[in-house]
Amino acid sequence: MERARVNGVELSYQRSGAGPRLLYCNGSGATLATVRPLLDVLASSFDLLAFDQRGLGSSSLPDPEYTMADLAADVAGLLDHVGWDRCHLGGLSFGGMVAQEVAVTWPERVDRLALLATSPGGAFASYPLEELADLSPAERGRRSLALADRRWTPDWLAAHPDDVALLETLAAAQPGEETEAQRTGRLAQLRARAGHDVVDRLERITAPTFVGSGAFDDIAPVANGRAIADRIRDATLHVYQGGHMFLLQAPAAFGELRSFLGDD
Repeated sequence: MERARVNGVELSYQRSGAGPRLLYCNGSGATLATVRPLLDVLASSFDLLAFDQRGLGSSSLPDPEYTMADLAADVAGLLDHVGWDRCHLGGLSFGGMVAQEVAVTWPERVDRLALLATSPGGAFASYPLEELADLSPAERGRRSLALADRRWTPDWLAAHPDDVALLETLAAAQPGEETEAQRTGRLAQLRARAGHDVVDRLERITAPTFVGSGAFDDIAPVANGRAIADRIRDATLHVYQGGHMFLLQAPAAFGELRSFLGDD
């Protein structure tokens, strides 16, 4: 793991793999450590740049009050640090929000854009996770997983062992007790997330764009993905039989994403 001081923040980042350049933005609360399996898969096909967002993982939090524009500036600064003028850009959930902010601000730096299980804000906002912020870690995790796929009822899970295995894996990855610094970072990210709104700026995006949504996602519903695709001139919406974690649920999803991003 390496360090870069950009935009007044000490960012921890890693670069791995070979192939087309891809910068990947993590979802809410995720860090390089917690999404290692996904990063390893991406690095098998791409020259992958990934990082801990400010206040999370090993990255610093100089000011707990920041905006999505600040996070986008972090990304631009990281690109400058590693010497990338342009690259493919991808983001999942909250990371997709950051990626949208980057792409509407610096469209000339994005070759291809992948927006996964995410929302443009405004009238098409993702579920307000800040409403769960003060719950215990266990209850917050339980509620979040229930929103991730509305099919995950006891009856559904009894008949779908693959989803049970995925749910157990996701539940095991839920954070336990947190330090005060970790809590501060988590809440700061939720506040920035609540202010996300690029609906009226999406038309600025010029890169071919892959918008992926899960048909049973109650965090970032399909309507939100459709709102994104409708406002970007060269975008396609892909709806998969899954929820917020459709990349791990729909067999075709990752292959289609990799094919899209690998076509440079």
